[in-house]
Amino acid sequence: MSSPLLSALPMVFVLTGVVLYAVLAGADLGAGFWQLFSGRGERAERIREHAHHSMAPVWEANHVWLIFVLTVFWTAYPAAFGSIVSTLSVPFFIAGIGIVFRGITYALRAGAANPRESQAIDTVFSISSVITPFALGTIVGAIVTEQVPLGNAAGGELSSWLGATSVLVGVLAIATSAYLAAVYLAADAARLGEADLERAFRVRALWMGALAGALALAGLIVLRSDAHHLYHQLVSGEALPALIVSALAGLATLALVYTRRFEVARFSAALAVAAVVAGWAIGQWPTLLPHLTVREAAAPHDTLVAVVVAVLGGGAIVFPSLGLLFGLALKGHLDEPKAVVAPTPVRADAGGRRQALLGRLAVACLIVGFGLLNVADARWAHAVGVAAWLGFVVSAFFALVPALLPSEPDATEGSQEHMLGQ
Repeated sequence: MSSPLLSALPMVFVLTGVVLYAVLAGADLGAGFWQLFSGRGERAERIREHAHHSMAPVWEANHVWLIFVLTVFWTAYPAAFGSIVSTLSVPFFIAGIGIVFRGITYALRAGAANPRESQAIDTVFSISSVITPFALGTIVGAIVTEQVPLGNAAGGELSSWLGATSVLVGVLAIATSAYLAAVYLAADAARLGEADLERAFRVRALWMGALAGALALAGLIVLRSDAHHLYHQLVSGEALPALIVSALAGLATLALVYTRRFEVARFSAALAVAAVVAGWAIGQWPTLLPHLTVREAAAPHDTLVAVVVAVLGGGAIVFPSLGLLFGLALKGHLDEPKAVVAPTPVRADAGGRRQALLGRLAVACLIVGFGLLNVADARWAHAVGVAAWLGFVVSAFFALVPALLPSEPDATEGSQEHMLGQ
């Protein structure tokens, strides 16, 4: 059996992926929710268009995290993964269908020949955006209430995921996605100067945030009877700090949205959702399935080492790329250009020297981490190796991203280029 640290580390990666999927892809799913309930008329059409175009730069990248979660979980904890997927095959199938139809209809929307076709495509897209988070939420609810026994399809095909907690978590997943989407879309509308869209999504963010909070409180009441151990951990145990952080972050988000500080509200809303996932993980740890702990479910030592090396090595590529993508999206560089601006030449300065130093540090951490994780057998060596790999990911990220981001032209150059363009 592997060391506790090595057997738990892939689960930390899985939970991190769950947080990122809930925060990023959840907002995309919520945008589809608002397209479904946008109403009718010209203003409703503008709401649907705004939601559609805000997702455009990132919607495919956001679903990378679901693939990441499934792949790491499958490789590192095969027995638990097989039990969960076989018992909960129906909600997994529903979620998969929803994701596939969302992708198809999003791509088809640009080729719609008339408003009737656009409306039909939008309807399928929106319904898919609602059933997907619901199905994924019921999966979480089934695991929380220990409705997934160890073994191939050992649980009830329907009863395992249609209990009170599962249904409530599914509804909460829909509300949370809509809440995140409303906050993000209000921020995008404010950046674009669309005052009416900003007001529309601000109101939606406020009342959906209140609804999500109420559902979360109702969830605690249901947990008291369905999963008493987790309930105890959340209200008086080790998971209580996460519950407090989630509540405070949610209230802060409502205050920030009310005062129209949308950019900060993006991060506080994400923190509120991340704290919910953290509370679930802390409250249930180390139990993965009934009578099965994370360490007992872990794959052999060599497999776990390979998973850790692959995730940290891949993170050095993926995180800078996604950081660049989201940086460009949040700064509006991926919006439709309004004026042609000549690129600013890159100048060698102290920032360049700092990037070079970070690059050398990243290489050093890579070598140390690879050596300690693959050659040494001691627990302390594995701990240092993991820390070195994390140092490699962080230093490589800060070394690469500033060089990839476009430079900001000053006001004088921008105005001159605009005049020349005219």
